[in-house]
Amino acid sequence: MYSLEQIAIMVPGFLFAITVHEFSHGYIAYRSGDPTAKMMGRLSLNPLVHLDILGSIMLVFVGFGWARPVPVNPYNLRDPKRDMIWVSFAGPLANLLSAFFFGLVLRVYLGTGGGLDFQTPFVGVFLRMLIFAVQINIILAVFNMLPIPPLDGSKILFGLLPPQEERFYYRLERYGPLVLVGIIMGGYVFGVNIFAYIFIPFVRLFGYLFTGLPL
Repeated sequence: MYSLEQIAIMVPGFLFAITVHEFSHGYIAYRSGDPTAKMMGRLSLNPLVHLDILGSIMLVFVGFGWARPVPVNPYNLRDPKRDMIWVSFAGPLANLLSAFFFGLVLRVYLGTGGGLDFQTPFVGVFLRMLIFAVQINIILAVFNMLPIPPLDGSKILFGLLPPQEERFYYRLERYGPLVLVGIIMGGYVFGVNIFAYIFIPFVRLFGYLFTGLPL
């Protein structure tokens, strides 16, 4: 479990990341003809409407969590298969753009003469919040692009599949959540965090591109 200081540093970046992610899904769906998110009050930049209780608890205990998915009715979309690709891609893209933004803020701060002073209370907290915001947005983008149901990457993959492969993919879809849980639990049981091996190269690559620092 993380300390109160660590939680205080993580919470703003986490809330921002999940909010822009879910809002982007709902916004693109709305622009593509589906008003479901708007009608349910989920087309909002208020993080409270996107919070998931279990996902928030997981953030406190393991440093990673999730939000409540924004509801999307593909039958309302003008071109369901094509538009679901863009609706699904909107969340990860929003996270990458957010990581770029926070990285830019950090670059500007360092460019004006500010140093990586983690010892000064206010400055140290500010820098850690920026760095975590970059990291969590990259992690959420990469995680959601994995082609495992119900993650966004699986919906993008489904939209790209030829019609003859769709039925086979539908049969596999029900096992996606079990695969995710199995990977997470297996990491704790065997001490091998598979997701870390996936995330770390991307965090280092995009983190360096966005901030100029070896994150």
